Amino acid sequence: MFVLGFSLGLIFGVGFWVWQQYQLNRYLAQMLQPLTTRSPLSVSLPLIPRLRDEIALVKYQGQFLQQQLRTYQDLLEFAPIGYLQVDDENQLLWCNEQARVMLYLERWQPGQVRLLLELVRSYELDRLIELTRDRAAQQIKEWEFHPSCESPQAVIDVKPIILRATSLPLSQGQVGVFLENRQPLQNAILMRDRSFSDLAHELRTPLTSIRLVVETLQDRLDSPLKSWVDRLMLEVDRLINLVQSWLDLTQLENNPKLQLQRQPVDIKSLIYSAWETLEPLAQRQQIDFSYSAPENIWIQADPSRMYEVFVNLLDNCIKYSNSHNKIQVEVRIIPAKLSASKIPENSREQMSKYTSFGESKLEINVIDSGVGFSETDLPHVFERFYRGDTARTRKPAEENSLNTTVVGTGLGLAIVQQIVLAHGGSIKAMNHPKTKGAWMQIELPEVMANYRSQDYI
Repeated sequence: MFVLGFSLGLIFGVGFWVWQQYQLNRYLAQMLQPLTTRSPLSVSLPLIPRLRDEIALVKYQGQFLQQQLRTYQDLLEFAPIGYLQVDDENQLLWCNEQARVMLYLERWQPGQVRLLLELVRSYELDRLIELTRDRAAQQIKEWEFHPSCESPQAVIDVKPIILRATSLPLSQGQVGVFLENRQPLQNAILMRDRSFSDLAHELRTPLTSIRLVVETLQDRLDSPLKSWVDRLMLEVDRLINLVQSWLDLTQLENNPKLQLQRQPVDIKSLIYSAWETLEPLAQRQQIDFSYSAPENIWIQADPSRMYEVFVNLLDNCIKYSNSHNKIQVEVRIIPAKLSASKIPENSREQMSKYTSFGESKLEINVIDSGVGFSETDLPHVFERFYRGDTARTRKPAEENSLNTTVVGTGLGLAIVQQIVLAHGGSIKAMNHPKTKGAWMQIELPEVMANYRSQDYI
């Protein structure tokens, strides 16, 4: 009886152990199925060795990724541009040597995780990172960076630099920022401009002397020699205009505000006076002119500078238009919330009779029906001496040309842009969708009129 009970208990225990092993293997097979699936022809392996192989594979992949990460860090460490990376809370995780030098990160040590704003007192950089994270897209910004130094003497010695940053969104809210020091390029541009300005100053005296000699020869020579002297006079005038245009452009860029004598200007009278100067040249090509705008629109501007803007723009329209074409100037007010106008104290009395449009802007569209701009030229039309599509190359000055006000120098649109910017406005070049010609659009602030604001809303 005892032997029978022992045998039954042994059989029951062995059966229970076998059932537990079966259930364990079944559970492991379910858990490892995503890792072990190969193909219908794959050979089934024991579960434990297969698990060991999968762990070894994951370990190898981790080592490979770590090696790649070290390689990328080494490349970034010796890259000629700066790079830094922050987490989702704007804490600095890592940066290379160039970034440490540009941002004066003397207090940061590799491996530290500190708030970037504590290390680099730059609102522009912090804002750029936030925009990148919010918009989940690449952002680019250029600004003047003023380093923060602990030593008072270092604050005096360290000069601000121009930084250009390109930021990229990364995973888990992290952001990577590439930094480029633009100060050497800025210094080279300033040195170039200074050299050209010095050269322009030196050329004024000999050019004036040459012009006096040519004027004397014009009075003493007869045809056909006089025609050659007249052509020489045109070229001398062109050089004088080129020198003066370069000096004007340099002055506007260096100190634009001091070059402006602001006063109320009637925009209609200003544009018509510019057109009357160029009208003889337009009549030779039978080019018509049309002007459309609300009545009595005034702006706070320097009349002589703004006159120069419209003479340049209308002159370009005439030169690049075919005969029997039309030039259009359209003016409209872009209304905004009515507020008190910011008028200088010395102008308040003469401005009292005008209604201010506060933050409203004046939009001026100058449109021709010529060949327009090529797509490759549009980003460069305001650059100095830029020559683009040959279809828009200036026509050579003719011997008996009636246009003595504007001579092609390659600086006209650059000067126009600087004058508009000095007035707090903006200008952009486009091709008009209807006329297919050039379309210059100017926006100017501080619009005034003796009409009520609701008349334009």
